[in-house]
Amino acid sequence: MEISTRGRYSLCFMIFVAQHSNGNFVSLRDVSESQGISIKYLEQITALLSKAGLLVSARGPAGGYKLSKPVEQYSAAEILRVTEGHLAPEVSEGGAKKKGQISTRRFWEGLGKAIEGFLESVSLKDLVEQSAGEENYVYVI
Repeated sequence: MEISTRGRYSLCFMIFVAQHSNGNFVSLRDVSESQGISIKYLEQITALLSKAGLLVSARGPAGGYKLSKPVEQYSAAEILRVTEGHLAPEVSEGGAKKKGQISTRRFWEGLGKAIEGFLESVSLKDLVEQSAGEENYVYVI
């Protein structure tokens, strides 16, 4: 399993909206300037998230995007599934097994379930809180 930039940016976008909306709409321009993500790319991501019902959108000068439900009701898995599809590791055992070769299919299925379980256990609220904690760090070399 490899999470694409689309998946990573979808999480960043949702965190930003959760932190800055206060019930109002957040513009793509604000997200783009803050996160360094192109508006074109954000448009692709928000189209997917809106179609899946995770965002509410509005046009016009005060338009933008806001969450469609309370922040604690989103899981990281739900957000990533929209942009990544499935979340299981992709493993090919190469067709027919060679003599004496042992299948590891159950191992990979177990890993997939563990990944899925972890991602389901992390809410958007958790990610917002973690993000807020990281903003307080000052890095000095």
